[in-house]
Amino acid sequence: MSEGPSAEERADTAKLKAILIVCAALAFAVAPFMSDPFTGWEADAFPHPTPPLPLQPAGYAFAIWGVIYAWLVVHGFYGLIKRDTHPDWDAGRWPLFISLALGTGWLGVALTSPVMATIFIFAMLAGALLAMLRVPVDQDIWLARMPLGLYAGWLTAASFVAGSTVLAGWTGLPPLVASFLGLAGVAALGGAVASRKPPLSYHAALTWALVGVAVASAGMDTSNVVFTGAVLAAAIAVAFLGVRQAMADR
Repeated sequence: MSEGPSAEERADTAKLKAILIVCAALAFAVAPFMSDPFTGWEADAFPHPTPPLPLQPAGYAFAIWGVIYAWLVVHGFYGLIKRDTHPDWDAGRWPLFISLALGTGWLGVALTSPVMATIFIFAMLAGALLAMLRVPVDQDIWLARMPLGLYAGWLTAASFVAGSTVLAGWTGLPPLVASFLGLAGVAALGGAVASRKPPLSYHAALTWALVGVAVASAGMDTSNVVFTGAVLAAAIAVAFLGVRQAMADR
């Protein structure tokens, strides 16, 4: 029977993965400057011309990406320098690397193929969630789980925004109906993740995204009042779960 990898080999593999995370995080942060700006898909990008959906955050909400990029880079460098062979840090590196690698190419894909971009962003979300849930580090929470939570929380909303838009564009479903379906997906996944006690940054990013959606929806059309109310209710619920978790962990 062959023996498994030696301790030295496992350590070398962990160091290699830590280097890959730094490279992927840097590439992910630089990617927006290397591509044409993406401001959403044009209505005629789909078989059924689709205007922006109510399930679309206001422009200001996207400023969170600056924090996400910076925090992921810090996460990568700290993990490489201080926690390169730490098993808790190493546990989530492969799914995070895959998520960041896909994210590096996402803008280029989004400019040419809404369907492929939607597949990419759901894969990015899966990797981010796996990485976040696999890193149970308490002493380094602000450098380990928190940046992953912020990234995964925003992607939870962004994935269903893309999915709802593609759904409406390819099926002809009314934008408001597609938005309600997307909101249901966000609520279902967000609730499931909340039951796994994610870092509070997950709740914060998802709440931020939902409030941004409510702001955009309210300003888009006064007939969206029911949808706007539903989004605000979801944002309040996510924030409440975060506060309750924080109180329970005290």
